[in-house]
Amino acid sequence: MPKHRRGTSKKLSAADQETALTEVIDGGDLSSRDRAAAILILVFGQQIEDVVALTWEDVSVTDDLVTITLGDFAIELKEPLDAPWRSLAANPGNNLTAAHPNSPWVFRGYSPGQHIHAVSLRDRLRSRLVSTRAARLGTLHELTKLEPAAIIAAALGYSPATIERHAKASGAEYAQYVAAVIDAGPSAAQ
Repeated sequence: MPKHRRGTSKKLSAADQETALTEVIDGGDLSSRDRAAAILILVFGQQIEDVVALTWEDVSVTDDLVTITLGDFAIELKEPLDAPWRSLAANPGNNLTAAHPNSPWVFRGYSPGQHIHAVSLRDRLRSRLVSTRAARLGTLHELTKLEPAAIIAAALGYSPATIERHAKASGAEYAQYVAAVIDAGPSAAQ
């Protein structure tokens, strides 16, 4: 088996991401749990292992607002991205055993007191929607075109070096842009 080389994994294109997100928002045959997990991957580029480890301390659902903390600060989920989270908070599922009624896990597993296994959720999303790895890599590729790497890293809980690698791969190198504008002088910025 050939050794894996960094940067060779498939990325979901922006158009395919949009199609998948539309399917997630519309609901289709996805449960609230699958829809909420897919939002974290398609919109915020989260790794499946981090998704399943979320607790209700990381998520706040009120009548007015849904927020989720992935990195250094809470991110507000606006409509229609908040709907699966509201549904999941109202009915988290897998609460028929004595160990689950007060479970801290957002994505409760089938074993009492445990979150769902990452492999199980990954397989469910792959069979119903998209490859979670390709979706995550595609999302990070697109996000790095929109904001500086340091901001994305802090907001999403990634290492700045990881996001910087994605930024370089996407061609969005903000440091070079800023340096070019500064070198060109004030007339270039206009």
